[in-house]
Amino acid sequence: MHITRYTDYSLRVLMYLAVQGDRLATIQEIADSYEISKNHLMKVVHQLNKKGYIETVRGKKGGMRLHMTPEEINVGILVRETEHDLSIVECHSSNNTCKISPVCGLQPVFKEALQAFLAVLDRYTLKDVMKEQHQPQLLRLLQIA
Repeated sequence: MHITRYTDYSLRVLMYLAVQGDRLATIQEIADSYEISKNHLMKVVHQLNKKGYIETVRGKKGGMRLHMTPEEINVGILVRETEHDLSIVECHSSNNTCKISPVCGLQPVFKEALQAFLAVLDRYTLKDVMKEQHQPQLLRLLQIA
């Protein structure tokens, strides 16, 4: 299974904001900290705001912060909401053209594998992946004051 860059960036934004507490952060500072495209992050932040994960404040001293607590943000749900296609193989997608699909024994195997993948992610929240003992190191790595 592979998650897209979009989902990866969504998780990174939430982790960044989690260590900020109530301090507002900007898209530019997050992009600079991770050395990733501000344009990509703008799309990610827009969707995270729309889905209620973050709140944004407009204006000169604006920015964003978590709208939900890290305990409320489930990794499995976030992955389902940010991934557009969780099909592991073609036969699980709506564009299936595989000729052997009606008789292929791999379909249930890959379906079970995807369910197991998501079941593991469902067991974790943002708080779980934000280990408190690693937060000072994370702050330093991201050069957060």
